[in-house]
Amino acid sequence: MTAYPLSTPAMRLITSAKLDRFFQVAMKPFALLGAVVAIVACTLILQPGLTQKLETEALAWLLNRFESRHGITPEPEAVDRATAIDPADLPKQQAALAHWLSRKYRVAPEPVSALVAEAYQLSQTTKLDPTLILSVMAIESSFNPFAQSAVGAQGLMQVMTKVHKDKFDNFGGNLATFDPVSNLRVGVKVLKDCIDRAGSVNGGLRLYLGAGPQTDDGGYVAKVLAEQQRLQGVAAGRNVPTFVAPVVPNTPAVKPDSPAKDPVADKVALAQPERN
Repeated sequence: MTAYPLSTPAMRLITSAKLDRFFQVAMKPFALLGAVVAIVACTLILQPGLTQKLETEALAWLLNRFESRHGITPEPEAVDRATAIDPADLPKQQAALAHWLSRKYRVAPEPVSALVAEAYQLSQTTKLDPTLILSVMAIESSFNPFAQSAVGAQGLMQVMTKVHKDKFDNFGGNLATFDPVSNLRVGVKVLKDCIDRAGSVNGGLRLYLGAGPQTDDGGYVAKVLAEQQRLQGVAAGRNVPTFVAPVVPNTPAVKPDSPAKDPVADKVALAQPERN
């Protein structure tokens, strides 16, 4: 049988037919996939609850996978509970105060930055100098939010939680005293009331401490005002050292031939009745 060669136009016609057939077969799966994607998209748009469910399940799967791989339970929302601000996000004056307090009291600058920003915010409503608020915080607790005194004063501002428990109702209860911002807000409220009652900052600080007009405050007011003066210098851009040498009182030397007195023994002797 003789094979007749196909002409070039015939070859082109056959090749074109084969290509058309190939594209028809190949496009069917893509068309099917596109239809599926369109149906899923429409379903998610029309049913937002389904979208949220899928997102929740996907997140749960990722968290479980992370926990199984690393041995810890991730909690992405934990950062929202942190009392912290990047000092770089603060105005220059506030950032300078945050860095100075961070160095002096050996606490991280980020949480101190949040407290500095809060003090400035509270100063607008209370008309109290923000450096006074920060000074009270520094002297009261050295920026330890979990500090507690022997008489039960708690938190950054050493608030008597049991006395001012009504003020913590708006923050969820007494345990909010250990939330830095809540304690700061309540403490500033108490400080403002004390200053208004006393009619002066000095008198208000004495009332805040719990010292009456005739009671020795142990140098508390002087410490707060001295710290405020240093903070005002920092806020003004001055180079203020973080270390202040303690003042040593001049005491007369005891003569070698004079026995040293024991103040404790003297008090005991005075308290004892005379024996016959």
